[in-house]
Amino acid sequence: MRKTAVVIGAGPAGLSAAECLAEAGVKVHVYERTSSPARKFLMAGRGGLNVTHSEDIGKFISRYGEAAERIAPFLREFGPERLRAWCAGLGQETFVGSSGKVFPKSFKSSPLLRAWLRGLAELDVEFHLRHRFDRFDGQQACFESPEGFKAASADAFVLALGGASWPRLGADGGWVEPLRAMGLNSTPLRPANSGFVIPWSEQVSGKFAGQPLKNIRLLLGELSVRGECVVTRNGLEGGAVYAVSRQLAGIVEAGQTPDVRLDLKPDVPVEKLAAKLSRPRGKASLSNFLRKAAGLPPAAIALLRETGALPADPHELAQRIKAAPLDVRGVGGLDRAISTAGGVMWDGLDDTLMAKAFPGLFVAGEMLDWDAPTGGYLLTACFATGRAAGLAAAQWLRNSESR
Repeated sequence: MRKTAVVIGAGPAGLSAAECLAEAGVKVHVYERTSSPARKFLMAGRGGLNVTHSEDIGKFISRYGEAAERIAPFLREFGPERLRAWCAGLGQETFVGSSGKVFPKSFKSSPLLRAWLRGLAELDVEFHLRHRFDRFDGQQACFESPEGFKAASADAFVLALGGASWPRLGADGGWVEPLRAMGLNSTPLRPANSGFVIPWSEQVSGKFAGQPLKNIRLLLGELSVRGECVVTRNGLEGGAVYAVSRQLAGIVEAGQTPDVRLDLKPDVPVEKLAAKLSRPRGKASLSNFLRKAAGLPPAAIALLRETGALPADPHELAQRIKAAPLDVRGVGGLDRAISTAGGVMWDGLDDTLMAKAFPGLFVAGEMLDWDAPTGGYLLTACFATGRAAGLAAAQWLRNSESR
């Protein structure tokens, strides 16, 4: 008789597991809380889908911090190169950007997802949408659905329920307590790759929200990150911000005040900038003068004004531009965090991602206890652990036939 598997969660990890199981001849049912698969994946591709990174695999693995050793085997098995080859197999060639990040040539997530879902349909993968996971009852997964309570039996299960960031897209961490009840514990879920919370004036929050700050350097104490960010109504978001959000959260949690500064002209030495600011201002307003002499866009000038009265001395003004202090009060919550730190503890799983307390149950993706920076690392680990869980579940089913 054909074996069956239930995959809970239709993000990249869940779909990867489903693909591997179906290719092994298993009948796969995918249960998803929302009305369509991979909603967060689609949201991540709005500004260009960064699927992975092209750097050396050793350096790539180091990006996962404390979880690097545990996640390394899965990344070595299905890392950046294999992920790019998999995309190409779906007709979505990729390219390496100037920063080393890897994108589909279409630059979008929707063509890749459509091709993927077509392939899963050909493999007879069946989707059950609007089914919210509630708990396990013996060997059955229980769901709340539009038709009421439902239970699903299977020979193997893969959990890929995501973390708790952007809960409106499907992942809210509601699985923590049901899994704890069956002996699978988690470390606390908390925001990762989060924006800064800054109490802007109404001038900034009302007029400049959504405006980018490109080619800046963000300074947190001795940490220095080049990149860009975006002004929001309540602070700053973007790659440079996310890169230091974990460190900043730790400072705030310790009851300390973070020293955060913004270098708005990182490629211009302070003396050269001071010389430009020493030119006669004439009848130009200060904003126009800063725009022409220092090359600052309106959003940067607005943020500079948030730091207090601007000094008249050109050298002091140049120093302010090179290290504008930001009144950062903390990081944003899970509702807008890019990803989630914390999750299912590794010691509750074996080397194949199977729960020690529940044979035949595998865990994958963001609900595992790891986190990583943006730049393709998050998606790659979701693909890698999803495939690992799917392959391991298929092997476990084959072994069970001989037991």
